[in-house]
Amino acid sequence: MQSVSWILHQTSHSGNVGSAARAIKTMGFDQLILVDPKNPEAIHAPDAVALASGADDVLAKTQVINCLDEATNSRQLVFGLSARDREFGPPSISIKEACAIAKDQSCAFLFGTERTGLRNEDYQYCTHRVWIDANPAYSSLNLAQAVMVCAYEMRQSLQDTHQLNRSGEVPRANIEAINALMEHLREGLIAIDFLNPSHPKKLMERLRSLFDRAGLYPEEVDLLRGVAKQMILKQDKGFKL
Repeated sequence: MQSVSWILHQTSHSGNVGSAARAIKTMGFDQLILVDPKNPEAIHAPDAVALASGADDVLAKTQVINCLDEATNSRQLVFGLSARDREFGPPSISIKEACAIAKDQSCAFLFGTERTGLRNEDYQYCTHRVWIDANPAYSSLNLAQAVMVCAYEMRQSLQDTHQLNRSGEVPRANIEAINALMEHLREGLIAIDFLNPSHPKKLMERLRSLFDRAGLYPEEVDLLRGVAKQMILKQDKGFKL
């Protein structure tokens, strides 16, 4: 349970913070993170405390930070909740699929604002987009409801994992390593004139989607960074593609 975080990004209503704390505690979790909330003192707000309904300990240890990279960098898997598909970005999977691959991994569930959800740029901090299987004619869930559904599914998955004893699986590369790889690879592609920074044509977005689908492991990130390093060295020696 300690390897799972619940991240609320730019939450507008303090009451939702309390309700989310109650939801995750009910399912056995306690790692709540607020990123750039509208009210920086949301965890102390009267409506948050009231709606937490006994989850005061979760509120008390909730982290309040300013940016998504700090909240997600150390995680192998970050699931961005979304009811909408997008042309680019990480692969889209169901909540059940997300919980299944999160077994024995350090992971986080990321929820956007109450009104608009996550923005396209927020998905650079995610390994997957996750959807909840709801009524297609009316799929609207409020923030705390979405947190509760995900927390329930994750609890069930972790209980299954404990029974199967699959602790020998190798953890995936974390978001910080993937983002560093993307920047290194971008420099390498520019060095060999494969990428024009003035007209990138969504090349990096397509590569990021490919890597997210692949689910890179740390040694694979190191391999690709080695390739990028050689690209840059070739430029220094006057090589062009």
